[in-house]
Amino acid sequence: MSLRIAVVGATGNVGREMLTILEERLFPAEEVHALASRRSVGVEVSYGDRTLKCKDLDTFDFGRVDLVLMSAGGSVSKEWSPRIGAQGAVVIDNSSAWRMDPRVPLVVPEVNPDAVTGYDKLNIVANPNCSTAQLVVALKPLHDRARIKRVVVATYQSVSGAGKDAMDELWTQTRGIFVNDDLVREQFTKQIAFNVIPHIDDFMEDGATKEEWKMAAETKKILDPKIKLTATCVRVPVFVGHSEAVNIEFADPITADEARDILREAPGIMVVDKREDEGYVTPVECVGEFATFISRIREDSTVDNGLSLWCVSDNLRKGAALNAVQIAELMLNRGLFRRLAA
Repeated sequence: MSLRIAVVGATGNVGREMLTILEERLFPAEEVHALASRRSVGVEVSYGDRTLKCKDLDTFDFGRVDLVLMSAGGSVSKEWSPRIGAQGAVVIDNSSAWRMDPRVPLVVPEVNPDAVTGYDKLNIVANPNCSTAQLVVALKPLHDRARIKRVVVATYQSVSGAGKDAMDELWTQTRGIFVNDDLVREQFTKQIAFNVIPHIDDFMEDGATKEEWKMAAETKKILDPKIKLTATCVRVPVFVGHSEAVNIEFADPITADEARDILREAPGIMVVDKREDEGYVTPVECVGEFATFISRIREDSTVDNGLSLWCVSDNLRKGAALNAVQIAELMLNRGLFRRLAA
């Protein structure tokens, strides 16, 4: 059965990627509508070999669709997602607006697919933060084998996670350094070109940023509330692709060889782990890929039952658009959309 789909925020980085992935994965779509704010009405976006003109979010009739992929920011989602859900369509939301709401499942299909059945309280399913999504894909099979107690993660997050304007700022500053232009700083708190910034989202009272808090809170909700996690989230001058250096402490013994074998068999993961030059994956190589790549798997002798690994993924894909489409595929396969259930 084909679904009638609307993509809200279709002119943004993630919205465009959602349209691309729907077509790449041959998602059964009877019709697809690109929606945006009034100022973007008429802007053209690509859907496979077709061109869609954006329609006005404010005037669109959501009673005519089954599925809405929402990527227009938290404030828009707070206003619109419950209204859309009340009309019967399922909203898969990419913002932080609903992730920690107890009425809304927070889903990564490779990790907690059964959680999706709780969608019907508001007809909303939440997508996790981009850095959380790739992390829990890597943690899940290892947790099943040896039970994770504690995770220490440092992220190296690309500027695309902050939107198109952030990507433009990295490009403009990089060019400006070479031609001796004044550096314009609008999207980041410090220069991003040829620099790293240990600050993503707002600071909280305990000194952590909201991005770091999200990683801990979302991992607990998705995977296991008993897992302790501390994160340091850093913005780096990379256009697309988030990287993470992950240190894991387990309750039970597990070797690097065991972990490597487990991860090779796990869904959504590609292990590239050779102890030689180029025997690992970097952000440049993960762009456009569906998988979460794992490298540098090794034992940590400083703690009992410890492992360290390197985790890389295309944040616009697994961290956002791909995960949303995978949730839709999961719900379609389980017959959870209203026309399938009728």
